[in-house]
Amino acid sequence: MLKGLYTAYTGMINEQHRMDTMTNNLANANTVGYKKEGATSQSFDRVLAVKIKDESIGLQNVKRLGYNNPGVKIGENYTDFTPGSFRVTDNTYDLAIAGDGFFAIEFTNKAGESSTMYTRAGQFTLNREGYLVTEDGDYVLDTLNRRIQLDTLLDSKIWNDGTISQNGVNIATIQVADFEDYNYLEKYGETYYRPVEGATRINSDAEIKSGYLEMANVQIVSEMVNLISLTRAYESNQKIIQTYDSSLEIAVTQLGRI
Repeated sequence: MLKGLYTAYTGMINEQHRMDTMTNNLANANTVGYKKEGATSQSFDRVLAVKIKDESIGLQNVKRLGYNNPGVKIGENYTDFTPGSFRVTDNTYDLAIAGDGFFAIEFTNKAGESSTMYTRAGQFTLNREGYLVTEDGDYVLDTLNRRIQLDTLLDSKIWNDGTISQNGVNIATIQVADFEDYNYLEKYGETYYRPVEGATRINSDAEIKSGYLEMANVQIVSEMVNLISLTRAYESNQKIIQTYDSSLEIAVTQLGRI
């Protein structure tokens, strides 16, 4: 009976984790460049159940009872890199990648340490010094891993290959990096990714679209339907625990009197 309680409990924990993941997707439905996450689950490994220190078989003996599978456990989270829809902004420095790849960003953490991050969020602007930066002030890098500095008094033209020109002069080319296997990308924050050991960079033939933004690939209706399904699964496990609780109460308060 207690095994049933544990199984239902693990089911509730798993559904809660999936619900947390899904609500985070809904919260970022309007975040530029956000890629939705999903959660997996798996059954516990089969456990060999044995009877030990039991007088019925002798305190020094061990009797095999068989195998059991005590419930479900939380698996790994994954990121869905499916492209999102494009939104027209007509802002020159709003950029979207048409194809596979990421913008390279020079990111500086609170400790002052700099590293290269990758993102699909192309909501860029120019700072006071004329550098092309993200909304958080991180520098956008060119194909030579350098910061891109422009003249704030001149209009810019950004071509499909990422080349930025002012007054007919090419200033820099925005870097678009791609990776052989996205499983080697680790999520950092909501829209940044960083490669881990084993990541392999490859060339990208994607185009850069100026005046567009790639929105989140979250389908609100689908997420809400899945959320309702998760809620019902959670409630089912909850009712199982309530049923077991009632049975245990009867066993303790009524059967114990006989």
